[in-house]
Amino acid sequence: MKPETKYARSGDVHIAYQVVGNGSRDLVLVPGWVSHIEYAWEEQSFANFLTRLASFSRLILLDRRGTGLSDRVVHLPTLEQRMDDVRAVMDAAGSERAALFGLSEGGPMCLMFAATYPARTSALILYGTFARALRAADYPLGLPVNVLEAFRDWAEKTWGTGAPSADFFAPNLAGDEGFRRSWARFERYAVSPAGIKALLGMLHETDARQTLSVIRVPTLVVHRQGDQVTRVEGAHRRTYSGRQIRRTAGKRSLPLGRRYG
Repeated sequence: MKPETKYARSGDVHIAYQVVGNGSRDLVLVPGWVSHIEYAWEEQSFANFLTRLASFSRLILLDRRGTGLSDRVVHLPTLEQRMDDVRAVMDAAGSERAALFGLSEGGPMCLMFAATYPARTSALILYGTFARALRAADYPLGLPVNVLEAFRDWAEKTWGTGAPSADFFAPNLAGDEGFRRSWARFERYAVSPAGIKALLGMLHETDARQTLSVIRVPTLVVHRQGDQVTRVEGAHRRTYSGRQIRRTAGKRSLPLGRRYG
């Protein structure tokens, strides 16, 4: 049976969430660019992933504001507002302390949460994510602005076909027509074409580097080589105020258990 969808109030915005599993530890899954917590259970590969997580945890799922079953927003939210949506969901779910699992764009939210609410964060798991989205003079690993803008235009034009999700986030399965149709539906369920272009605009302001030096919880950083969206070098090192904070040895793609701060 699929879990029940409920709503948490975060300021004037309602955030959709679900709780599944009876594990002794809470795990909050913070999604990437878009999500739809009910359709997630219809996409078999993703449903298998969620079922596995729920087998050892009390899994808390949410749709970020502006996507899925959560309220649409007129003004793009700040990183702080998005982070506090996680706090609102945890409160509504009765979770005092949890491990946060951030996927892609969900990573900076988790970093900000761990820095803001250390007593409520037991651990961080960060997959395919970043501290800052765009390139800067002191952050050469980021995405060039012109590349982001070109991607935003292309995503708007092709949204609902499965191309943005499959071609960039699952290239090994992009040729599978069944998979592509399924993720085309996911795109249409999650947000409109204009909506995805607006949401991608949040990357201009996404920068959680200031949190890195104060995070002191166990952190697992996972990144795959060949990632077409986020460079694997972002998992090897982070830059804060123009200086390198930490660099893992060698060129491993999975610097497991490394803390940023």
